[in-house]
Amino acid sequence: MTKRPNFLFIITDQHRADHLGCYGNAIVQTPNIDRIAATGTRWDRFYVANPICMPNRASIMTGRMCSVHGARHNGIPLSKDHTTFVELLRDAGYSTGLIGKSHLQSFTGLPAANRFEAREGLTTPSAHLRDAYKNNRHSDEYDLEVAPNWDTPLADRLKGDFYGFDHVEVAADHGDQASGDYLLWARKQVPDFDTMTGPDNALPDNRIDAPQAWRTAVPEERYSTSWIADRSEAWLQKQAKQAAPFFLQMSFPDPHHPFTPPGRYWDMYNPADIPLPASFGQGDLPPIQAMRDAMQKGTDPRDNQNPFAVTEDEARAIIALTYGMITMIDDAIGRVLKRLKTLGLAENTVVIFTSDHGDYMGDHGLMLKLLLHYQGIIRVPFIWNDPANQTQAKADAGLSSSIDISATILARAGIQPFNGLQGRDLLSTKPPEAIIVEEDSQRTMTGFDRPQRVRTVVTEKYRMSLREGEDWNELYDLELDPDELSNIYDAPIAVGARQAVTETMLRRMIELQDRAPLPAYRA
Repeated sequence: MTKRPNFLFIITDQHRADHLGCYGNAIVQTPNIDRIAATGTRWDRFYVANPICMPNRASIMTGRMCSVHGARHNGIPLSKDHTTFVELLRDAGYSTGLIGKSHLQSFTGLPAANRFEAREGLTTPSAHLRDAYKNNRHSDEYDLEVAPNWDTPLADRLKGDFYGFDHVEVAADHGDQASGDYLLWARKQVPDFDTMTGPDNALPDNRIDAPQAWRTAVPEERYSTSWIADRSEAWLQKQAKQAAPFFLQMSFPDPHHPFTPPGRYWDMYNPADIPLPASFGQGDLPPIQAMRDAMQKGTDPRDNQNPFAVTEDEARAIIALTYGMITMIDDAIGRVLKRLKTLGLAENTVVIFTSDHGDYMGDHGLMLKLLLHYQGIIRVPFIWNDPANQTQAKADAGLSSSIDISATILARAGIQPFNGLQGRDLLSTKPPEAIIVEEDSQRTMTGFDRPQRVRTVVTEKYRMSLREGEDWNELYDLELDPDELSNIYDAPIAVGARQAVTETMLRRMIELQDRAPLPAYRA
């Protein structure tokens, strides 16, 4: 019997595809990730199923679209009733570990923006009948990642595995605000650790002034990126002594905002050397105009999770800090890859790299994510390096999606997928004619008067986004307009293209309708 491969699945948070050297970025230094691509395959048109953390991570775990697994937006945990590919690996004898960010459950503890409201004059249903799902994921078993209540390690509060992971050490939140098991560790190392974190405790630095950016007092060796590398190395050390194959998900909370790279990574890149995106300052969609107006008037606090407009100097500064975070992650990855080799595990370990979604990073003068499905938001890196099939760097231009990750890993492990898995094996199947991206927001944001529900289709040539309740939509010819500057949705010349893309979108959405559960009988 052929020896089953190990898997090292590396995932970053809010990381665009073009923020890596191997994807054409000439400034950011990512030699270790580039080496993964140098003898592997890089997918150039890899898209998220949803451009938000929790929904897309749930889609990665299940190989299913958010409209099917139900975790439509942040604040809705992945139901334990849904099968994950990690559970199948574990069922087949794999040791499974998660070190770093999970975000399969909520971690802020903040109340939801939209809740059941009793209506005057009508009988209010009993509490267990107020949702279409009686198990609506509001119980204690879905509060395991809530940061304010995280006073003991997550592993100590589990009953069995965590979505298929036998071993869990979790870092919740981002930047120097990271919490969870990581924060428990940091406080043990430095009893007054909390006096090092946050903007109020930041080191003085007058050169960089941008929203959600501060020079953290947390040293490099105590920062979450270093902790994740340390704990991953320790876990791999134990696996080297075991006969069972392993799957390790090494998940970094960065380069997500706030922008707080520690130590030498803070000023590793000079903002003056950072070019602005080609689309900076361009675009006339209503929310873009609204965010620009809010910036000019000073009415947008720009200190939360909502997207916001930035000046040229702010964009350059934030991109430079993001590059610092990315290079720190790359250095951490290099350490772990070196340990894999030292332990004699590299020759049988498939290394995979991706991210859960992107960031505007100055596209159209915006920062963060949500609402507008430009390429910087929905297109992420995906790299596959298999020691059994290493060659010179390959680039795959086929359309692919986050839902394909699970199917590809299971196929390589020789495990039959469960019924209802919607992704495809990237290594043995043809790409679809289109990719669907879903997004449902929980709260109202600048430029809108209601939470948004958006559906996007990406084809070989076009990107079209339709939204509920608005009088405008988007259509871009990606071949002629790669920076998505000219919205041709209402252009007379594009009527035929719009009709064809709409039909393609409908066919793909029908294809992605749920095929679970299996019937118990014929009738």
